[in-house]
Amino acid sequence: MAITKETTISDCVEQYPETVEVLCRYGLACFGCAVSRLENIQQGAALHGIDADTLVAELNAAIIENDEPAIR
Repeated sequence: MAITKETTISDCVEQYPETVEVLCRYGLACFGCAVSRLENIQQGAALHGIDADTLVAELNAAIIENDEPAIR
């Protein structure tokens, strides 16, 4: 798994920009604020009442989706 609950929100977005859509869907558009450098996925999920395991699974799915080659 590329992203874990311990991954900071800013690292998540910087390394995997395709995760922005997932974070926004969950109301975690805070990746632009200074706290995102210190706050990890688990902390952000807890503050927003989101299940961290579900969020991590969806973030990793977005990465896998992005890595799949286009079918021609």
